[in-house]
Amino acid sequence: MSIRLYMDEDSMESGLVRALRARSVDIVTAFEANMIKRTDAEHLEYATSQRRVLCTFNIGDFYRLHTDYLTQGKFHIGIILMQQQRYGVGEQLRRLLRLIADKSMDKMENQVEFLAHWN
Repeated sequence: MSIRLYMDEDSMESGLVRALRARSVDIVTAFEANMIKRTDAEHLEYATSQRRVLCTFNIGDFYRLHTDYLTQGKFHIGIILMQQQRYGVGEQLRRLLRLIADKSMDKMENQVEFLAHWN
């Protein structure tokens, strides 16, 4: 099964979302899901309930949340951590498409992927 994405409110930059949709990526933003002003844990719970991999620029908080989930024996669908200032929309798009093409939903379960590693 192809990776389905959920962009939290930190990462739902419209240019990237439009570019992903133009390439038929299944994506939902926090705005569309009525998830604005929610906690990081709520975003991850929502993404998991919808079987979507969460994409975020909030690296520190979501990496800690991922670690807490594993420590507590909790399950999530997957997290993609992106550095906001490091890449432009085109480079983010290219790296996300490479990740999506290479990894399945099953291989993302309880995993964190750093977009920086997908060059």
